[in-house]
Amino acid sequence: MKENPLTPSPFLSRRRMLGAALATGALAAVPGIADAALPRHAAAADYPGPGLVTGDVRVHDPSFVKRPGGGYLVAHTAHGVGLKTSTDRTAFSNAGVVFPSGAPWTTPYTGGDRNLWAPHLSYADGRYYLYYSASTFGSNRSAIFLATSTSGNSGTWNNEGLVVESFTSDDFNAIDPHLQVDAQGRWWMAFGSFWSGLKMVRIDPATGKRHDGTLYSIAGRGGGAIEAPTIFYRGGRYYLFVSFDTCCQGAASTYRIMVGRSSSITGPYVDRNGTAMLAGGGTEVLSGHGSIHGPGHQDVFADTDSDILAYHYYDDGGTALLGLNWLGWDSSGWPYVH
Repeated sequence: MKENPLTPSPFLSRRRMLGAALATGALAAVPGIADAALPRHAAAADYPGPGLVTGDVRVHDPSFVKRPGGGYLVAHTAHGVGLKTSTDRTAFSNAGVVFPSGAPWTTPYTGGDRNLWAPHLSYADGRYYLYYSASTFGSNRSAIFLATSTSGNSGTWNNEGLVVESFTSDDFNAIDPHLQVDAQGRWWMAFGSFWSGLKMVRIDPATGKRHDGTLYSIAGRGGGAIEAPTIFYRGGRYYLFVSFDTCCQGAASTYRIMVGRSSSITGPYVDRNGTAMLAGGGTEVLSGHGSIHGPGHQDVFADTDSDILAYHYYDDGGTALLGLNWLGWDSSGWPYVH
């Protein structure tokens, strides 16, 4: 949770809540659940639990990619950006960190804290791309950086430098990146948290950096709690998944996953009721239920068995864990978990 300082709150520091030793988990195979459509507006009690995961499954802000040789690589918030691997999307192992020797170039944004937030992984043309955030809690003096690697292994990542930054004079916050390639092959990066909402810039595939100076607005809640954009392309539409409300308060977290869609990657995005996401719209996909508290900071990807929704949530004791569900699509083309 990275709140707008214009809206004072008692929320604890994200860094303090996550802790220096935050481990994370991974992705999971979901047990066979009947592929039946949920009600049009599912109540929290209707949501299924996360699928089975084993091994090192403590996670915050998970992002993952299918490896060309098989299996999965997962990145997550941690000192130096944490890594996990899995061969089967069920059992996960710690794979070290992206920057075992630290990332001193982020110090102007983190105040020296080594925790780097909300990474996003992609793979293209024989190379892994990792965008990640550097900031401090409650501040929009923030930056998104890029690292690349041909193997994805700990210690093999090259620092490619700054991609976008925000200043205290800006009305946006440069954290929570997500890279998406559109149907025409153009690269885009969505990002943002609180302030005036979520933004997007075009990316040059040759460099992984900004293509131009244009900044698009894609979603907002009038300064309220919205962050962690994830874009997924399906059936000629771009689906914008976001997290509403508060993260990082353990079992008291109220994070929930929302979605809207558009025929254009830059928007306008609208929810099921036609409300613009720039005007606070969003259709709920998943919220807290039972012992699943504050599910959010989602990632979405297509696998061989199903489209997959991954996220972190908190158990009753406040531990951040990996959640993963199959993602189905109803007859109107809206996603639901099952």
